[in-house]
Formats: sequence, C-alpha cells, structure tokens
Amino acid sequence: MENKYSISPAGEKFPIPMPEEYDTELQRLKNLADEAKSQGKEIVVVMGLGFVGIVMAAIVADTKDENGNYTKFVIGYQRPSARSHWKIPVVNRGESPVKAEDPEVEELIIRTVAEAKTFVATYNSDCLKLADVVVVDVQCDYSKTEMGNMRTGETDMAALEASMRTIGEKIPPHALTLIETTVAPGTTEFVAWPIMKKAFAKRGLKETPLLSHSFERVMPGKEYVSSIRDFWRVCSGCNKEARDKVEKFLHEVLNTKEFPLTVMDRPIESETTKIVENSYRASILAFINEWSLFAERNGVDLIKVIDAIKMRPTHNNMIFPGPGIGGYCLPKDGGLGYWAYRHILGFEDGDNVFKITPTSIDINDTRGLHVAELTRDALRNMGRYIAGSDVLLCGASYRQDVGDTRYSGSEMVVRKLTEMGAEIHVHDPYVDNWYELENQDLDPEHSWSRFFRNQDHLTETRVLKDLPKALKGVDALILAVPHSEYLKLDPEDIVKWAGGPIAVVDAFGILPDDKIRRYFELGCEVKALGRGHIQRLKKEIKNKE
Repeated sequence: MENKYSISPAGEKFPIPMPEEYDTELQRLKNLADEAKSQGKEIVVVMGLGFVGIVMAAIVADTKDENGNYTKFVIGYQRPSARSHWKIPVVNRGESPVKAEDPEVEELIIRTVAEAKTFVATYNSDCLKLADVVVVDVQCDYSKTEMGNMRTGETDMAALEASMRTIGEKIPPHALTLIETTVAPGTTEFVAWPIMKKAFAKRGLKETPLLSHSFERVMPGKEYVSSIRDFWRVCSGCNKEARDKVEKFLHEVLNTKEFPLTVMDRPIESETTKIVENSYRASILAFINEWSLFAERNGVDLIKVIDAIKMRPTHNNMIFPGPGIGGYCLPKDGGLGYWAYRHILGFEDGDNVFKITPTSIDINDTRGLHVAELTRDALRNMGRYIAGSDVLLCGASYRQDVGDTRYSGSEMVVRKLTEMGAEIHVHDPYVDNWYELENQDLDPEHSWSRFFRNQDHLTETRVLKDLPKALKGVDALILAVPHSEYLKLDPEDIVKWAGGPIAVVDAFGILPDDKIRRYFELGCEVKALGRGHIQRLKKEIKNKE
C-alpha cells in the first residue's frame, strides 16, 4: 500500500501513517502517559487541533500548581486526513500549526512541547483510553443550501457525532468529557450524551458518562491566548458529578480568579448562551446595513455618525460591519439555534418565532455583493467596464490584523466580481494561503463557489505580499479590511504604483476625508460603503478645478 501525503500550507509533505504504525504510536503514548502519571499529572486528550484546540491544548499543558509544578500531560489528537495530518508532526517538533499574530502562541507551543514536554500530538484515537479528561474541539458547522437564506440550511454534526461515538467506545468510565465546540442547543444532553450512553452499554459499563459543555470565546489576533485563558467562561454538566468536575478542571487551567466562571444548571443553558451572544452581535451588525445604504443615498457619512454615537458610554461598542461578518461564529451560530428548535427540541413554529436572527445572518452573508456593485459603478464613472478589469482586493481575512479567512466578507466580494468578469488579485500581509479559494474543489458541496458562475480558476489565487508590485496596472483597488498597513497608505503612492488614476473602493471606513479628496485630485474615482458624503467631496474638488 502506497503512502498518501498531507501537505502543510508552507508546502511541506508529510506521509499519512500506515496501519502498521498505529501500535507503535500507541505504545509511545502509553509510555509517556505512564511517566506523567507517576509524576502526579492528569492526562488530558484534546480532540481537534484547529484554531481553538491547538491553543487550548497548550494552555492546559502549561498548567501549574501553587508550587510551580506542571499538573497536566496533554495529548492532542488530530484525524490523519490529507487536509489535516500535517499538523501532528509540526506540533511535535515544537511549532504552531496556526499562524498567529499573538507571539504567546508560539511561546506556549515551544514551552510545552519542547521544554516542559507536557504536550504531544498524535493520529491514534486509542489515546482516549489513557484519558482522565477529554476536551472536544471538533467542527460543528451550519451548511447553507441557498445564499442569503439561512432557513434552508442544516447543522452538520457528523464529525461531532462520530467523535462522541469514538470517545464513548474508548475512554475510561470515570473520565470527564468536555465539549468546547459551539453546538446547537440541546446537542450535549440529547445527542452526545445518548451516543456515549449507548457506547458504554455496549461495553458492559454500568457507569453514567460524565459529559459537560463549556464554549470558548476565542478571538484570533494579538490577544489570541488571552481570549481563551484570561476570559470569562460559562459551563455546565449533564449531571452533578460532571458539573463539579468541569468546574474544577476549568478553575485549574483558566484564569478564573480575574475572570469568574459562570456555572449553569444544564448544558442547554450553556449552549444557548453562546448562540444568543453571537446572534445578538450579528443582529446589531446587520442593523447597521440598512443605515449604511441610507447614508450612501443621502449624503451622510455613517462612520462619523457611529463615532458620534460612540461618545455615549452606553453605545460605545457599536461597530461598522465592513463587507460582511466573518469569522467562524457570527455567520452560523444563529442557524444552529434555529435548526435545533425544530430538529433537536421538536417545535414546528420556528419561522414564527425566529425572525430577526435569520434575517440578520442573511443580510451579513450578502453585504459583500454591494461592494462588487460599488466597484462596478466606480469603474463605470471612469469610462471603464468591470468585465476584463484588473481589480486588487486588499484584505482577505475577516477582520483587521489577523490571518483568519473563515467566512470572510472579502470572499463574497471576490466571487461576485469574478462572476462579473473581473480579474481579481489579492494582497494581505497576514494571510499566506486563502484556503476557501485555493481548495474550493475539495469540498464543492460546502464551498461558496456553488452560488456563483465562473469560479473555477479561483483555485489559482495566490495571496500577494508586495503591495507596489500587486498594484501595477490595476484598474481598481478595494480596501476590504482595515489592516494597520492599509491605514497608512498614501494616495500619491497608490496612483504611482498603479501607473495612473484608478477606482478606489473603501469597504471599511478606512479613508479619512483628506485622503478621499486627494484621490479625486489625482483623477481617481472613490466609492465607499456607508459614506454618501463622498459625492459632496467630489463636487468640492471639481468646483476648485
């Protein structure tokens, strides 16, 4: 049997393990776990080494008692698929598999893997047999079958259900399982727990599985580690013993002295907390969309309006939504609640109950389409056409100064402009590979490419790093994300690098008025989301001329 390979984002090839390697790997893990137990350490298995799992695993592995002694030994498990297996050897040589702007991520990995040796990664799920605690960080997605219609979507719990089945088949009967994944309300009690109970019964075990839930509030960026370790947590358990154990575990591994832990009576309350929290945020951001359109059509600068409102302390967290609401949580979490209401909890009147949440997600998902329209209009005002134009999009990630492209609003902009016939180029100082574009053919049933025409060649997209070179010869520039680098850009440099006047589209309130005026003076056309006052600035420049 010939080895298959898993290729890292850096292009490094790692062979996927052969069946005969599993026994040797398990013996390695047993030896390490036995040594750790002899030192009084608790064995913690973290399932899923993605954006949350890798940092959570390192934080747990970095746990010390009051005497400064390490108290946990962590085994990070990752399924050995072609897409993800590369993470395992990368972690085991002391490197983080996720690119992070927070230097503490790399420091944690080096300290726990290479120095303290309290963290190892593996592909063998039999490591669950060694666990005192299992932390579940596998994906639970919400798949939308129509663009701009959340109600037709489905929760994809296949990976989570398979993981819970495997856990139930292998863990010691008194081990605690903690679901950290954001899930549809009711999942822990009414889906995961029955799966584990059935697996226990098959094994002839009389014990009740100890299952708990505590969602993360991770925020990729410069405070990546702190958003997990130094942040408020909510938790609960399916019974009192599980609740007591998860409370004890979280007190040990997280900074609950400064950020108190909230313990709920039932997991459905913990699950609902995360869904309501993110649905609220998504709804507020969608609300701004209608006022953004109002502002564009009536000469109002919504950025100045929001800044004026934020002077009031009770409203100082108002945010301009940009070209869409990205990240892994806000675009989907409301859908998990809507779906659970019917398919887990058994109610048929979801469309009468849920009105604001679905509408908000639909608005946020499609907001990027308007950026494509503004780009078309800006080019047309210069006597050019969108079809055949070279457009540079600056900012592939979903928020400023991070490298996370999941559900990025910029993706919707790129796909729509590509459908309109534009030739798209991408620059981002934080993103090396735009996975959703480059690998869209690997999962065509879930890729947003299925909602648009003319998407095939987007697999050839490469994120550029040299901005002057990327701008050469372009017809339009879209400032899609307010990365620090983009806030400092000078209009003279942009026009010089491009080789002449271009269309400039500001999707995130990046340009102050003086720069907008300067672009007009240089012969450019400027459009922006929510900034209707731009036409007034344009008239001022024309009158001066």
